[in-house]
Amino acid sequence: MYVCICNAITDSDIREAVDDGARDLWALQSALGVASGCGSCKQHAMEVLRAQRRSNAEEAAPRVYRPSTA
Repeated sequence: MYVCICNAITDSDIREAVDDGARDLWALQSALGVASGCGSCKQHAMEVLRAQRRSNAEEAAPRVYRPSTA
């Protein structure tokens, strides 16, 4: 889905930029140009960024085996 119409940037583009190391809006603007035109996409771009960072953190979290107490 397009997030930034001014620069034809999709949510997939933002997720890929986060996977490549973008951690904040400034990094996204530098990498993609998102929210550098009219700025109306800024909020949605930040939501996609946060969701991808959360997803990446969950994937990286160590999985610990805990036996059942029952």
